Amino acid sequence: MPAHKQTDFLDNAYRISTTDDARQFYDDWAQTYDDEISANGYITPVRCAHALAAHAGDPSAPILDIGCGTGISGLALRDVGFSLIDGSDLSQAMLDKAASKGIYRELWQADLQSPFPFSAGTYQHLAAIGVIATGHMPAETIARLADLLSTGGLLVFSLNDHTLEDPRFEATLNQLVDQGIVAIKHEDYGEHLPGIGLKSKVFVVIRI
Repeated sequence: MPAHKQTDFLDNAYRISTTDDARQFYDDWAQTYDDEISANGYITPVRCAHALAAHAGDPSAPILDIGCGTGISGLALRDVGFSLIDGSDLSQAMLDKAASKGIYRELWQADLQSPFPFSAGTYQHLAAIGVIATGHMPAETIARLADLLSTGGLLVFSLNDHTLEDPRFEATLNQLVDQGIVAIKHEDYGEHLPGIGLKSKVFVVIRI
């Protein structure tokens, strides 16, 4: 695949350090996000969707697409058979774009640094695709999401190369495994944004 020019938005996405900065950044990027991210071959949502579908029993079970953005991840989930998808995102402008795709049952604006606006077990499965990342969501987010699953529930998430350089993220996951809270059902390292030479790991974990 030929290399694509890295846009100012794409370049600066990995330099965000505060929630307010992230909200404004993604509000500003919403109108051109799909074109720019697709031009660089964004493949992690497809990888995550297929990994989750391989381990989920009932595709009609409710799933929450956390940090759904413009709905690219929701499209990938729908394409592998998931039919009851809700979404949340920090950016209202991103949510407006997601709503226009007709994928989601419900959408709401949410700051993942704050308490989640639903109780544990509300969703059978959770997806955090391209969300848990240095400068966006801390490593502790993995544990917080695991706490929202009932026994047998699945969480799919990705960690890009920038995030994998910080050992705290995989250490947090390994600690959850060692404590018997989750088990890893799928782990795969592959393409993320090939247009800029970035890769990611995709994980599926099950709540024990």
